[in-house]
Amino acid sequence: MAKKNNQKKSPKSKSKIKIFLIKALHIAKKVLLFFLISSVFFTILYRFVPPPITPLMVIRFVENSFDDQREAKIKKDWVSIDKISPNLIKAAIAGEDANFMTHFGFDIKAMQKAFSSNQKGKKIKGGSTITQQTAKNVFLSTSRSYIRKAFEAYFTLLIELTWSKERIMEVYLNIIEMGDGIYGCEEAAQTYFNKSAKNLTKAESAFIIACLPNPRKWNPAKPSSLIVKKQQLILRRMSNTKQPKF
Repeated sequence: MAKKNNQKKSPKSKSKIKIFLIKALHIAKKVLLFFLISSVFFTILYRFVPPPITPLMVIRFVENSFDDQREAKIKKDWVSIDKISPNLIKAAIAGEDANFMTHFGFDIKAMQKAFSSNQKGKKIKGGSTITQQTAKNVFLSTSRSYIRKAFEAYFTLLIELTWSKERIMEVYLNIIEMGDGIYGCEEAAQTYFNKSAKNLTKAESAFIIACLPNPRKWNPAKPSSLIVKKQQLILRRMSNTKQPKF
């Protein structure tokens, strides 16, 4: 009589599967432990040491290497927060994260507003805070997925737990993309306005922040009518934004 196709697996076969699952679980535990330890280590390290490079910098450099229309470069110049204009700090809060000083990494109201508007088909910003943007830029890729968002949330909480608001702003303004191959406010200030970040005016600061949604397309030194409108809105918001006391 032919053996039935649905014949139960032998005890030996079950044993092999069990051993495989145990080994897989053991490896998964080790990977998870390594991730947790390394993520905490680097987050604490970057609380004191400038991140030498970010995933976005590498991705953009590789992309531009295969693009004849762009130059493959990484231009950055780290400066401490006391060498960054208070105007730029205020412009960043006014334009990117109005509740930066009071939230714990997530602005729930902004997220709800963004979700509601997106449901209606309106294209607006996603409601990401400065802390979320810092987490994404320092530790993650540019991919868009629920898994990436989960990692972003994890690093956002880790940063808020281990960094001060001053440090978050300092890292953010030093590593954020501000042009094609241009990263951080000092390089942006030198490139667009021929001055240091410490000497940026209110108008110049607002122009830089206005271009952040698409810094490879928009130029703060040669603003389009759209960027001028965004800059004027940021300037109005700045007048109602308190200078943070770090």
